[in-house]
Amino acid sequence: MRSAVIRFGGSNCDQDVAYVVGEVCGADVDLVWYKDGLRRSYDAIILPGGFSYGDYLRAGAIAARTPVMKDIIRAAANGALILGICNGAQIAAESGLVPGIFTTNAYPKFLCRPALLRVENTTSPFTRLYRQGEIVSIPIAHKEGRYIAPPGDISRLEADNRIAFRFCDENGDVNTNVNLNGSSGNITGILSEQENVLVMMPHPERAAEEILGSTDGKKIFDSMIAYTEES
Repeated sequence: MRSAVIRFGGSNCDQDVAYVVGEVCGADVDLVWYKDGLRRSYDAIILPGGFSYGDYLRAGAIAARTPVMKDIIRAAANGALILGICNGAQIAAESGLVPGIFTTNAYPKFLCRPALLRVENTTSPFTRLYRQGEIVSIPIAHKEGRYIAPPGDISRLEADNRIAFRFCDENGDVNTNVNLNGSSGNITGILSEQENVLVMMPHPERAAEEILGSTDGKKIFDSMIAYTEES
């Protein structure tokens, strides 16, 4: 898999993601400064976490309006895999790559802690190595991670099986007590209509090696690699 990790002013998880994709998972990866644009084609483009432009206006709102996002939207339309993690998810949502937006947590403080997720989709290029209903541990770190969307969009996401992950308890139950940031329906991972875009608030790169306490996030990158090798 030939992949790019896009760096904006304020990105701070770019090196972590590039390390996991390149050194842990063995894929080709370039770090790309956003002003340079996409100068070659990529199988996968990753928007990493951080605080692009200091989260001014709304988290991700300014980065979403930079020229490189036109390249990324075009690449998505041509079938490239786009993964948005935390601030990257906010940027992708603000760019219209998935419906809905991320806003301030219901408890309006920064949350940094382990999170249990239930895998809802196992057909996408990002989730194909998980089992349906599998409970995974992938940490969160955000203040503006509450996913909201109009009821019609939520219904379409449900009907089209485009919800990738929900917050859950240790038994896989989804309820308000384990909805860490107040997202609609405990949703914390959303797929695009063609399933080639995944945005998620948890950080899979922080759950990619045993030393980190969980390898549950590594399956996302391994799924992407397996998909591109088979395509």
